[in-house]
Amino acid sequence: MDWQALWLSAKLSTVTVVILIPMAILAGRFLAYRHFKGKSWVEALVMVPLVLPPTVIGYYLLVGLGSESWLGQVLAKLLGHQLVFHFSGLVVASILINIPFAIQPIQRAFEAVPEDVRDAAACCGMSRFNVLLKIELPMVWPGVLTAMVLCFSHVLGEFGVVLMMGGNITGETKTIAISIYDSVQAFDFASAGNMSLIL
Repeated sequence: MDWQALWLSAKLSTVTVVILIPMAILAGRFLAYRHFKGKSWVEALVMVPLVLPPTVIGYYLLVGLGSESWLGQVLAKLLGHQLVFHFSGLVVASILINIPFAIQPIQRAFEAVPEDVRDAAACCGMSRFNVLLKIELPMVWPGVLTAMVLCFSHVLGEFGVVLMMGGNITGETKTIAISIYDSVQAFDFASAGNMSLIL
């Protein structure tokens, strides 16, 4: 067992959940309560990471945030390092690819909150923030918990985006999925060598 890779994967999953879930709560609440022109297009855009293969997303992130792109150069100057082949780049990639897993369950949970409850809270003089904190969040916690579990487990097992964006740098970007792939690949090479000796 590659404990360093497992620790890195757990760290990546935790950081992704901590950053993504608060944003998903705000986005899910907005999409649940607001009706505006083009809402269906926004909801479809949220689901794009589920449609595109992770390797494709990883490739475009690699190209878009790499040292050859203007955005990659600007971010490198601001951060002091490039995002690609760095842990922070894995965080960005993990957040992007897990947007639907975070927003969808939370949005559905907010949609299930009766409008009368929010109206009664407003009549009592509660601010929107207090309504969210003291009334809505306790009611939507199953959706938030579902989003957290989905995101954590998805990041833990993610392979394509991690490989494209981070490569295979021990202690920096080598997650447990990459470590397992390396082990299987080494086993295949050893098996192929043994078969050639037998033949």
